[in-house]
Amino acid sequence: MSQHPRSDRSAPRPEELRKTVAHTREKLGQTVDALAAKADVRAQAMEKAADLRTHAAAKAATLTGQLRETAEHAARLAKDKTPDPAVDKAAHAAAQLRSTAARAGQLAADRTPDLVADKLGHGAAAARTYRTPLLVGVAALGVLLLVRRSRRHR
Repeated sequence: MSQHPRSDRSAPRPEELRKTVAHTREKLGQTVDALAAKADVRAQAMEKAADLRTHAAAKAATLTGQLRETAEHAARLAKDKTPDPAVDKAAHAAAQLRSTAARAGQLAADRTPDLVADKLGHGAAAARTYRTPLLVGVAALGVLLLVRRSRRHR
């Protein structure tokens, strides 16, 4: 092979070569970053999960607003359609029920020994502390009883 002598015009200058090398390095760095981002499955999954959480929260807020509006509308309709004597009677019955419950509670508190009241207080505090597991247990027991009852009637 024979080489042709180059003229000064066709040979790139060192400054041009440095610029070309710097530009090529920058493009290569961007390409490597893009490939690394595509290969990072965990980051993509985290981003997708964050998007889904945001979407679910927005959907829940929308549905909550719609449910609230529907409930308010139903309450207004019920109030408008219910005759005033029935509303008055219901309010009077509720007041009597509250009064009777308060008297029964006071009577029970007066006649309950202190030791039993302390034990009941501790039990109520424990029930408040472990509310969720307690509710799950009661629900499971209810389902078990319903299944057992349905099998008996077959």
